[in-house]
Amino acid sequence: MSSPHDPGEPSESTTERKGPSAWDVALRLLGVRARSRSEMAQRLARRGFDADTVDEVMTRLDAHKLLDDEEFAAEWVHSRHTYSGRGRVALRHELAAKGVDVAIVQRALDEIDPDDERAAARNLVDRKLTPTVTEQLVHAAETNDRSVRDKHFRRLVGMLVRRGYPQSMAIDVVGGAIDEITSAD
Repeated sequence: MSSPHDPGEPSESTTERKGPSAWDVALRLLGVRARSRSEMAQRLARRGFDADTVDEVMTRLDAHKLLDDEEFAAEWVHSRHTYSGRGRVALRHELAAKGVDVAIVQRALDEIDPDDERAAARNLVDRKLTPTVTEQLVHAAETNDRSVRDKHFRRLVGMLVRRGYPQSMAIDVVGGAIDEITSAD
């Protein structure tokens, strides 16, 4: 009878584990999204697999070229920056939390064009500058009410910083956007 498993798969132990094998769990995790090496090892350990089993599965994943931290980091940065509007600071923290080496993270972040990052920050600010907010800012400028401008300035800068944009860029982008609105007359 032929085995449905890969010939490189470790032999089953005498104590049968209930549920899917570590290899099956790893493949299911990769079916959802790419994973870093560290993240995969942690997820398998959390599922209750012993260290030897985790090591065997990691070796198998490497043999099949299913884990590549360099590729994972590049894809993560592209996706999160392009579709979630994340800045470099947030991306650096996210990848560090996933156990990706600092040098690999830096190479992936170097692929972000500074002009694209600034444009993404400006796009986020523009989406938050609703007609109501714009009207409040214009009215505040006409009446010299600095508190309204300051309130929206702080909120918008805070939003960008929480999304991982450098504070200096956030201040510059928000200041420019508000100045365009208040000096449009």
